[in-house]
Amino acid sequence: MPEARPGSSVARARDLGLGIALAALVVFSSLTAPQFATAGNLQRIMLDISLLLMVAAGQTMVMLTRNIDLSVGSILGLSGIIVGFYLKDNPETGVLAILSAGVVIGLVLGLVNGVLVAWGRVPAVIATLGTLTVYRGLVFILSGGQQVNPQDIPRHLVAVARPGGLGVPLMVLLAVAVTAAAGLFLRYGRTGRAMYAVGSNPAAARLRGIDADRVILIAYLVTGALSGLAGVLYAARFATVNPASAGTGFELQVIAATVIGGTSVLGGRGGIGGTALGALFLGTVANALAVAGVSGFWQRAVEGFIIVVAVVLDAAVRRAALTGGRGRDV
Repeated sequence: MPEARPGSSVARARDLGLGIALAALVVFSSLTAPQFATAGNLQRIMLDISLLLMVAAGQTMVMLTRNIDLSVGSILGLSGIIVGFYLKDNPETGVLAILSAGVVIGLVLGLVNGVLVAWGRVPAVIATLGTLTVYRGLVFILSGGQQVNPQDIPRHLVAVARPGGLGVPLMVLLAVAVTAAAGLFLRYGRTGRAMYAVGSNPAAARLRGIDADRVILIAYLVTGALSGLAGVLYAARFATVNPASAGTGFELQVIAATVIGGTSVLGGRGGIGGTALGALFLGTVANALAVAGVSGFWQRAVEGFIIVVAVVLDAAVRRAALTGGRGRDV
């Protein structure tokens, strides 16, 4: 499995290069736009990246198995709408119960994706593109086109996205904990290591006794659960859930962060550390463009351009690994 391991020399070099690019971006943005380096703006970056980071951690697992999940934005929106309308009539519900509800909703929706791809043998792009449309349709059906308003979100849920005792929002700490757990799972967990094997060579993985279908199903379950959790945290972050905008286009940002972080679109190579750097880089780019007054349309264009560049670099790295390290595990 060339370059399959997150601790490889190429992975370390790529992460170092991304870290240097991020540092240069921060310095440049701070010098050209003084408001970029303010405490309030840095907090906004952390909160925005938290949602992206959690879902990208799940997307990393899916892509490691040589698949993709295009429905994560719709799962986020559907989870936020369901929980948001429930809270209209049950505002006393505790934070833990609210977060758990988002996870359960995401698990169910992720299960549908996993069954279609792993057991139904439907190509991942087609399956999740279909569920993206179905879940987005359910957002409008269940909401009747009405948004969840700020007065419908309990204060104790909104407090999750506000600075706590340590000066850091609980939402940010939760994202860090999820990311760390995902990284440990991929590095030391049996199923996590199996995801690399399945993505590198599905046939060989099956010959080694790995249940590839089960591994793929778990990857989609994790991604669905994290997307559902992100839907609830989205409601906490913005104190509203609009069916037309909640999670729309979010899948592009998630895929961009994952690919920028070095996870191969062909599976078997990548890791959570790189994804975290990718999410931080992409979130910082988006914020820097917004602070500079760049149109949202241009922001989308920049994200698309970054994806293209990352995919081209990924292909170059893979070719180099195959020609320069053929037959070796790095």
